[in-house]
Amino acid sequence: VYIRKDPLEIPPPSEKDWLKEDEEDFFLQDPDRKRDVLPQPFRMVNKLVMLVFENAMEVIERREMFREVQKLKVQPTKCFPTAEFQVTGRANCLAVSGKYIFVGLSVGLAAFKVSDCKEVCAWDAVKTEICAIHASDLGNESHVLLAVDEMGLVWLFCFHKGGFLLVKILNEMEDISKRSTCEEVVLSPGGDYAGVLLQGNTKAWLEIYRLPKDSWLKETEKNPGAAAGLACRERRPTGTSAHRAQHSSHANIFLLQESPVSANQADAKLSLPVLLLKVKPPKPITGSSFKSPLDALKKVEDDSMLGLGYNHLIKDSQWEQQEAIFRSTYREYLEAEGVRESKEEIPRHATFHFLLPSRILQVGPEMKVQPDVPAGIGVHWDGSHNLCLYLLNRPLKEKSDSDPKPDVVWPCAAPIACSAVSSCSRYLALACEDATITIWDKHLGYPLSVTAIVEERLIRSIHFL
Repeated sequence: VYIRKDPLEIPPPSEKDWLKEDEEDFFLQDPDRKRDVLPQPFRMVNKLVMLVFENAMEVIERREMFREVQKLKVQPTKCFPTAEFQVTGRANCLAVSGKYIFVGLSVGLAAFKVSDCKEVCAWDAVKTEICAIHASDLGNESHVLLAVDEMGLVWLFCFHKGGFLLVKILNEMEDISKRSTCEEVVLSPGGDYAGVLLQGNTKAWLEIYRLPKDSWLKETEKNPGAAAGLACRERRPTGTSAHRAQHSSHANIFLLQESPVSANQADAKLSLPVLLLKVKPPKPITGSSFKSPLDALKKVEDDSMLGLGYNHLIKDSQWEQQEAIFRSTYREYLEAEGVRESKEEIPRHATFHFLLPSRILQVGPEMKVQPDVPAGIGVHWDGSHNLCLYLLNRPLKEKSDSDPKPDVVWPCAAPIACSAVSSCSRYLALACEDATITIWDKHLGYPLSVTAIVEERLIRSIHFL
């Protein structure tokens, strides 16, 4: 056991340990010295607090810098609603035509004025849900509407002076098993034509209708009473809704009540649309049944050199032999990619555009052509290399149910993925599955530019700005 001999004594202070006047604030000049004298765990707590503080300051500095950068950028203009209104049910879609806003509801249709957002008319005779709506101004306070309901039925309306006039259900069938559903509907600018893409149980097809808008204008003017009977009264706010309406210098908010009167189809009779074309998807190309080239040339009715490829002299055996050679040569690559043999299926979806007159759509001298009325349509089906152009000014002697041949065929190097037409209808853009975009000038009939996108990129949509 160790025993201290001498008592523990505190050594006397020396002069070198005395504080000098210039070192009285040493803890400010050297914070570590003050921190070191703290015992544990206070030193660790102090260290963690300082770390949190430093991180917080870094975050604050980054946010300050970000705000300064945002101030230097051009700020977009913020738009606030100038008016709002309530509708019966749920609003699914809307379309603007002239001075009216047409809204597709869960119980029918409604029309509102653009100027004051007041409801003009409502159609809820069938209580059907409208999922898509297209409208075009015909002039003389008349508009044409195409509405698609939840069952895929296409309703054709003529809106005249505040009333909905039901013209026809384009794809209505008495036999439910034969009923077709609408996949897409397009209304031409000006309301001269309407295109409806329909799909049945096993097939799909495209129907093009000519809308007798001139006859509608004459018929509605001759029978103003029928249109007046279909027009519903303007919805006026009651005493309760008048208190709920708020008026200010910046915004006018209208909360409208449900109108007890709605438009019905009544006894108004308008001219029915005329079915011009029924375009079916191209059939798969099979082996030739011609015995000689002369037999194939007899099937060509005009002098055009490009077609859909049906009039050829390749036999089924030749195609089978070529397919067998290809698979035997590249067997290891096909097995690695997992490519399986698949039969060609008939496409079930198409993209189509209404086209104004141009050089590629040559119309006979006996046909009258207006510069602002579509002269043809361009159609391409999924998986097809060809853009088929059909003239709309064809005689009505031809059967609409027959499968018409395209008047012009534009073949592409790869299947067409999507397409777009400019607002002036002069330029046509085709995007193929090989990521190549071609801009065509339809008036001159030649391509303006060809752009190749990065490989292994699939173009799903294309638009003109």
